[in-house]
Amino acid sequence: MRPTSPPILQHERGMTLIEMLIALVVLALGILAVGKMFPLGASVQNEDRLSTAASGYAEQKLEDVENLSWSDPALTDGRHPAGTATESLGGGAWTRFYDVSTLASPLDNIKRVIVTVNWNQLTTRSMNDTLYVRK
Repeated sequence: MRPTSPPILQHERGMTLIEMLIALVVLALGILAVGKMFPLGASVQNEDRLSTAASGYAEQKLEDVENLSWSDPALTDGRHPAGTATESLGGGAWTRFYDVSTLASPLDNIKRVIVTVNWNQLTTRSMNDTLYVRK
């Protein structure tokens, strides 16, 4: 006797071609959405790297200024370097300058130093860091 296969019921007949096509389209859309995240992640990572470097350049200048005496010419009120000049950093990718201002009385024994670092990636970006120096 040959074994007989169970009868195929009408509701157990499998997937149709249209159902398979719909499943493939949904899968393809999901793969494309995930694929678009990789370039975005890389650009965000690059921007973070540049921002971290700019922060390091600002901290470097603040550490230099922090060790100056109150009467040092580098701590006179105004922009340093003067005018619109800037320090070129990192092969010219970043520029830096700082502003010094003495606070109003009764805090006139404190100077505020704001370091600004600029860099260009598609658009000009900048970051500021602040230090207060006491007499």
